Amino acid sequence: MSAETSEPESDPTKVTPAIKPKAKGRKSNGRGRKRFLLRRSDRRVPLRALIPNVITLMGLSAGLTSIRMAIDGRLELAIGLIVLAGALDGLDGRVARLLKASSKFGAELDSLADFVNFGVAPAILLFTWGLNDLKSFGWIAALAFSISAALRLARFNVSIDDPNKAQWRQKYFEGIPAPAGALMVMLPLYLYQAGLDVVRDVPPLIALYMVIIAGLMVSTLPSFSGKLLGHRIKFVYAMPLTVAGVLFAAILFTYPYITLSVICGLYLAALPLGGIFYRRDLAKFGLEGEI
Repeated sequence: MSAETSEPESDPTKVTPAIKPKAKGRKSNGRGRKRFLLRRSDRRVPLRALIPNVITLMGLSAGLTSIRMAIDGRLELAIGLIVLAGALDGLDGRVARLLKASSKFGAELDSLADFVNFGVAPAILLFTWGLNDLKSFGWIAALAFSISAALRLARFNVSIDDPNKAQWRQKYFEGIPAPAGALMVMLPLYLYQAGLDVVRDVPPLIALYMVIIAGLMVSTLPSFSGKLLGHRIKFVYAMPLTVAGVLFAAILFTYPYITLSVICGLYLAALPLGGIFYRRDLAKFGLEGEI
């Protein structure tokens, strides 16, 4: 065999440099991250899934704008925007269930919006209107209400994920919900706007009432959840309830502050009924029983 075609013999005295392995980890991580980003960018969600979140953000915008109106002293707009936020809050969840678009993201967004709309906005509105003269004591009452709203919402979020909660207990809340608390705490404002100017002359009573509502939100007092409003009704009741709803809307728009004051009074008067019915169901079905 010729020298040109023969393989060269290895020299034992020559040190062959070690071949370094390729750093596969860094390149594979880069490729994995790129594939992950591509998968996320290619994900698609139905357009109907965005509708409940848009309604929630509309309510949040109403609550934030209410804070601005309160600072500017425009009470009517501030009150109306909080009431609007409450209406949108009751709408977004029902729309999500109707469209089958409920999500964990939507639930968290709704909870954060509720804190602003029903914990922060009413507190600032009442402080700038009637508690400013009390200075630090008025601000303490406002803080108590906002903190109670935050605690109430946090407790509600935890109770939703309780798998051992009996079916009949879903008809009740522990304490009054944050939207109801926000509407109730503005009762002095309703009375003032209805013509009772003397309400503003007793800021200590306003602060005391604010603290009482805050205590009701974090209490364990059973209150009706209002979930029965989503149930089906008999056909014979459809027309009368429709007419009653139209009449209520007409009265609310004609005499808003008197109507809201009456609603607050009826709600506060009906709070003991929640405890009565809760104890009745507890005795009938037991703590872990089901209807």
